[in-house]
Amino acid sequence: MKLICSKSNLLNGVQIVSRAVPNKTTMSILECILIDASNGLITLTANDMDLGIETVIEGEILEKGLIALDAKIFLEIVRKLPDSSIKIETDASYKTIITCEKAKFTLMGKSGEDFSYLPVVEKEESISISQFTLKEMVRQTIFSIADNDNNKLMTGELFEINGDELKLVSSDGHRISIRKIQLRETYAPKKVIVPGKTLNEVSRILPGGADSFLTIYFTSKHIVFEFENTVVVSRLIEGEYFNIDRMLSSDYETKVRVNKKEFLNCIDRATLLTREGDRKPIVINISDAGMALRIESALGSMNEDIDIEKQGRDLMIGFNPKFLIDALRVIDEEEVDLYMVNPKAPCFIKNEDKGYIYLILPVSLVANYAGRQ
Repeated sequence: MKLICSKSNLLNGVQIVSRAVPNKTTMSILECILIDASNGLITLTANDMDLGIETVIEGEILEKGLIALDAKIFLEIVRKLPDSSIKIETDASYKTIITCEKAKFTLMGKSGEDFSYLPVVEKEESISISQFTLKEMVRQTIFSIADNDNNKLMTGELFEINGDELKLVSSDGHRISIRKIQLRETYAPKKVIVPGKTLNEVSRILPGGADSFLTIYFTSKHIVFEFENTVVVSRLIEGEYFNIDRMLSSDYETKVRVNKKEFLNCIDRATLLTREGDRKPIVINISDAGMALRIESALGSMNEDIDIEKQGRDLMIGFNPKFLIDALRVIDEEEVDLYMVNPKAPCFIKNEDKGYIYLILPVSLVANYAGRQ
């Protein structure tokens, strides 16, 4: 194989597919990136058997062929080469020579024939969505997936299509994030659970233009994202996602409207007094006089009052401050509405059309702590 391409094109392609290279594997071939120039295109591929990414880059093919190169070494070499044309040559023993201006690297590659190509997926059921919209939906929900495998379903997000509505749902058992948007067309109902890792990687490599669209294909076992010159194929998480509708009550005893930035900054200041791993709740006391927030820890205490618009009963309730911060950071509105029933029931942060809903379970307050004023 012999090919020439610009550093910028090669580096962009290698960076895209590198996101599917596993950190640990017993199959050394999966630690490689496949360069395939056997069919008139320069295609880069990486695959960890759960997530696979393939992208086509521009360049000149002088001799057809394919080679698998160690992903980490190859990425670092390309990253540090001069901003010029890069030539890659391989021989029958898989020796690979990479040259750029006066720099020359020699690597031992592996047979491309041994590489695990992306699975062939039937492209029957699909939707089209703005790249920007999908990136935003993922950003506004991904933070509340579970970060361990104790419950596999919670390490992914529910994709639910119903007519012209797409809904993404994530939960770690202590909170739920829901984001809904209207699609341009109407589609058949569909529910799948997409791994959080897949959504993170897709979101990172999507260019994200508001006027640029991607196509998402669904099968019973896989999801495929197609955009620009890139294809991402991922296994789905098997199982039935828990029924969130039964938790989404519209009842409330207390409603608060508060300036989002002021509320977020206040909670953020309070966390200065907590250490990593602390479970000190932020206590919120809601009354006609306003919203009083306080936190107490071994480092000290903080009290701060915020002006609010209140409807309903007075209420004292505690939360994990991180959960509030995570939700508030991804809401773009200047003001947010909080709906609460009692100190033990979930708090809802949502807008009027329910385009976003954040459910956060409260923290049980110790009697003598909750009783301080």
